[in-house]
Amino acid sequence: MFTGMRYSSPVLSTAMNDLTPAFTFLLAIISSMEKLDFRLQGSQAKSIGTILSVAGALIVTLYKGQPLTGVPSQNNLIHESLQLFPSNWVFGGILCAAGTLCLALLFIVQTWILKDYPSELMITLICCIFMTVLSASVSLFAERDPNAWILKPDIELIAIGSSAVFSVSLRNVVHTWACGEKGPLYTAMFKPLGMIIAIFLGISFLGDTLYLGSVIGGIVIALGFYTVIWGKAQEEERMGEEKGISKFESNSHKVPLLENRSVDV
Repeated sequence: MFTGMRYSSPVLSTAMNDLTPAFTFLLAIISSMEKLDFRLQGSQAKSIGTILSVAGALIVTLYKGQPLTGVPSQNNLIHESLQLFPSNWVFGGILCAAGTLCLALLFIVQTWILKDYPSELMITLICCIFMTVLSASVSLFAERDPNAWILKPDIELIAIGSSAVFSVSLRNVVHTWACGEKGPLYTAMFKPLGMIIAIFLGISFLGDTLYLGSVIGGIVIALGFYTVIWGKAQEEERMGEEKGISKFESNSHKVPLLENRSVDV
């Protein structure tokens, strides 16, 4: 993902990252974790909601429109300048799409593992150990400057610590738990919603400018998100009714103990 961003632009990388719900939905259908039957309202709602969420995220990323609050901040100017000089956006876009596909595949694999080993903390610990070993192995060959390994008590150390706690450990635990409880599609649907939260926090604390495209995209994302949630609720309700009917039918075939006994008076 980072290599694709370097070859293309942050905008293209974000747009490809917004495709996580779509990739997760397709992989979930292929792996039979999600059922797609357009005759059912639940499946229709999930399909429409996924499309709306992806479309809303792309609107936020690719369309700005008129500024609604304040003037463009320096962060936005830097962001716009980064968009103007993509070096090889085709190759970068392919790498970003591959990174997004890997993230969707991770949700599928986590859900599959949790069915046989329902322990979110242990799974996260094992994943973090493997991530540490792989990252350290690559860094030993890629980073030849010994000064880069020296940690100093400055903003860089704070960034590393917060990233380790929130971005790696806590986020992985929450994602793993959500995959086990609600499935991979439910977890992936929060990816575009996180963009809206980031925009709100940027406006509130960093003084970023609110654009028309962010408002339109946020509304579309919210509609898609709640449509998928409604579809999942409909499927769960239908599955509960089917289990109740099958249980009732199985009990109705049982013969009472005293039905064939004759009582002499």
